[in-house]
Amino acid sequence: MRYVVLGAGAVGGTVGGRLADAGHDVVLVARGAHAAAMREHGLRVAMPDRVIEARVDVVDDVRRLDLHADDVLVLATKSQDTVAILDGIVALDGPGAATTSLPVVCMQNGVANERMALRRFARVYGCVVMLPAVLLDPGRIDAQGTPYSGLLDLGVAPDGCDATAEHIAADLSGCGFVSRAVPDIMRWKYAKLLRNLGNSIEALCGHDLDDTDLKTVLDLDERMKDEATRAFRAAGIGWTSDEEWKERRQRSVEHAPVEGRGRVGGSSWQSLARGSGSIEADHLNGEIVLLGRLHAVATPVNGLLQREANRAARSGAPVGALRVSALMDALAADEGTTS
Repeated sequence: MRYVVLGAGAVGGTVGGRLADAGHDVVLVARGAHAAAMREHGLRVAMPDRVIEARVDVVDDVRRLDLHADDVLVLATKSQDTVAILDGIVALDGPGAATTSLPVVCMQNGVANERMALRRFARVYGCVVMLPAVLLDPGRIDAQGTPYSGLLDLGVAPDGCDATAEHIAADLSGCGFVSRAVPDIMRWKYAKLLRNLGNSIEALCGHDLDDTDLKTVLDLDERMKDEATRAFRAAGIGWTSDEEWKERRQRSVEHAPVEGRGRVGGSSWQSLARGSGSIEADHLNGEIVLLGRLHAVATPVNGLLQREANRAARSGAPVGALRVSALMDALAADEGTTS
């Protein structure tokens, strides 16, 4: 198999770098200065115990890809970029629809990417991502997970296992990740969604919180999750329990400093910090809002965070620009409007 990583940022770059370091054939798809730096200097992935310098093929536009019959497409963009990059791949198709028969692994947060991919590709795999990493500068990634770089379980979407999933899991397990093929991958992805709902608060309010603000944030986190679980139940959606989650993860992926640099923030935090202009809130908090609207479940906290995170990203606001008190005032106004 050749691994074509669509979106070689923090997660995709770590996965691609480790696969290449283990001897697998890898192509990285990235944009702008990041792509240029990897072409000129290679990809540098710094880990707690060593540094990988990977020289791999880098493509800065999917229209320039030369896809092979044995390729695996590893989709590692943010969810808001999924449709554009998949449509770029579909446009490569010639007679026989060979491109859209390639396997696509959705190595992303949220649960919407598999549906977007299944509209375009016949073979789609969900992947739960627990991989602490940050794209520092063009061509340079800190992969902070230890003793393994990440946990990357996968399975056929919406359910099932096959030989391809087993093969990919074995390749990932052989290059520094914890991975297995599971028949109920979306149960695990819905459980991961619950754990990602607070990404927007981290991005909006930052980490510099006093005791009062921290208590408020923790209360909001509980309210977000309560809205989500009520929406899941109303929609008939199952998710793995906290006990299953803890048993699977154990201590396989912990944060550790890399070259003296500690953890900065999660995926949404990084989107604001880089001034990317977009954020994944529509596919995290927004997924709960969607389920709430479909099944008559109130979701005011998730709706507020979806709206404010998108507003911050569009305006170029820095990380931590919104005070917790302002967030609570906005929530009170929203709830007063809808009561």
